[in-house]
Amino acid sequence: MEDAERAEHAPAGGRDARSGRTGRSGRPRAAGRHRGTLAALALAAVGLLVGGCASMPDRGEIRRVEASQGVDSQVRVFGVPPADKASPADIVDGFLEAMTSDDPQLATARKYLTQSAAENWRPGSAVTVLSAGLGRVPAPGDKEPEEPRWKIYGKKLATVDERSAYQPETGGGRYEEYLQLVQVNKQWRIATPPSNLVLSESDFQRIYKPVNKYYFAGNTLVADPLYVRQRTDPDSRMDPTTQTVQSLLTGPSKWLGPVVSTAFPTGSELREGTKSLSYDGQNTLRVPLNGIASNVAQTQCQKMATQLLYTVRDLTTSKLDRVELLKPDGKSSLCWVTGSTAAAIANRTPSPEHQYYVDKDARLVRMMLDANSEEQQQDKPEPAPGPLATAAGFKVGSAAVTYDEKRAAVVSDDGHNLFVVTLTTAGPMPQQPLLTSKSGKLTAPSWDAQGDLWIADLDPQTQGLWRVPGGTGTPQKVDVAGLDGGRISGLKASSDGVRIALLVEKEGTRKNLFIGRIERPEGKGDSPRISVRELRPAAPQMAEVTAMSWAPRGRLLVVGRESGGVDQARYMLSDGSMVAASLPGATGLSAIAASEDEGKPVVGYGEDGIVWLPSGAQWRTVAAGGRLPVYPG
Repeated sequence: MEDAERAEHAPAGGRDARSGRTGRSGRPRAAGRHRGTLAALALAAVGLLVGGCASMPDRGEIRRVEASQGVDSQVRVFGVPPADKASPADIVDGFLEAMTSDDPQLATARKYLTQSAAENWRPGSAVTVLSAGLGRVPAPGDKEPEEPRWKIYGKKLATVDERSAYQPETGGGRYEEYLQLVQVNKQWRIATPPSNLVLSESDFQRIYKPVNKYYFAGNTLVADPLYVRQRTDPDSRMDPTTQTVQSLLTGPSKWLGPVVSTAFPTGSELREGTKSLSYDGQNTLRVPLNGIASNVAQTQCQKMATQLLYTVRDLTTSKLDRVELLKPDGKSSLCWVTGSTAAAIANRTPSPEHQYYVDKDARLVRMMLDANSEEQQQDKPEPAPGPLATAAGFKVGSAAVTYDEKRAAVVSDDGHNLFVVTLTTAGPMPQQPLLTSKSGKLTAPSWDAQGDLWIADLDPQTQGLWRVPGGTGTPQKVDVAGLDGGRISGLKASSDGVRIALLVEKEGTRKNLFIGRIERPEGKGDSPRISVRELRPAAPQMAEVTAMSWAPRGRLLVVGRESGGVDQARYMLSDGSMVAASLPGATGLSAIAASEDEGKPVVGYGEDGIVWLPSGAQWRTVAAGGRLPVYPG
């Protein structure tokens, strides 16, 4: 019982200039300051008291809580209020540590502020994430040199805005703000707190978790990543599920907003006072809304419920299978959807039947993905059907297959010509290519779920991104804003058709990964001019990216290396934040492919040829001598 019931102190961070000690946050620490400005209390103790323990434990060691230890669901972290006659340095340190606590309304952090500052401080609107801990140094003001003023600073990694969207910092931005201290009843207090929460990366990862909310692009659901508190939000007092639902109702992120829509009417909110949403015994989530949504048509209401079902499924490991929307009385039903109904509304891409690659003879071949077989492969690969199977002498350099597996786009082995062929009927190869790179090469092509084909030309005279409408129309050059002289050397369109991942080289140096928003303006004709806007770094932690693929739930599977590191494969969220999951034993891969269906194996290309990583298994070679694996898309 002792281990579960210990109270823990986490020493506030910093390096004592005289002692050389360094704490968790990496902040300078005044000599002689009190040890510890955070207390972590195990909730297991509460359960044990209810279960029969008569008192709190009086034994057990005091031990520090390290952010790098990860999140323990049994632990809550609470700030320690300022000590009597605390020095300005201790007030600053105590406040910065208390900002990382789970106190309701950050009540303890507010005790370090003047009354006016405490009443007006609204830190919940945004978060500044620093790559390391906060530094702090005295910085006396010019007008009031007798009143202590401290500068807090650090290297900015990212910001999380008022819609909980993560935006990585580009260009190594620096954060700094000034905390002015004044005396109130002979106690030092902060009069000018930071404009929002300021957290180190480790604290941010301890406190927040990534999740997707979902919006519509046409009839297709699009994942929009956000970050919510791991536990109850200290400001709103909402649990993580309710925070996520509230963010969904607020609307999409600013970056994704121009290309998606929501089925919820403007002004839709949770019923006033809703702080917690839970499931019943039938895995049903009931969500009470305000009156704005009370009169929507059933079709629209079911689309609203579909957005909710996929959003909450992404957050929780429970088997949520039904979402019901309720009127403001919390009892009357507006509509409901089950998992199967939502799947039909969401227009998800079909699960692939085959996995494709280019074999040692430069032919496009495929392997069966048997949903009922743990091996998920047939004994022998077969040539892709149609003209490719009978075209004598045609060698494939790279390929992409439509989601319905009825057509393939292939680039010739010399990289100069792009063809689109059927996979359903025999016949000759097309006589004329759809696109030709005269003095350069074409990248591997990519399909989106709308049937458009994307490819980049590396010819210095015609280089750029090209789109073939429907895979049959006249190729259109696509304006890509933000390349800044970079050259697209690889690409992969997302299945939802509103995002595209681009490998970009500058001056022939390292490849960096960016994601752009595909904007399809409404216009006359079947082929309005399409552009790619607002490129943002998708793997800013990577010094170089060598391969990538879209993965389930709007993630990216990226092969690359961090500065000074070795090549590895890991999942990234499309907002540029890194997901902890990495693929074991994935060194040496130069190509990677993942399916939207999480039950299908990850496929890679390395020294051993084509290798598969089925869920819960180890890498294994399935085709020696193959290269360039792809799933439909």
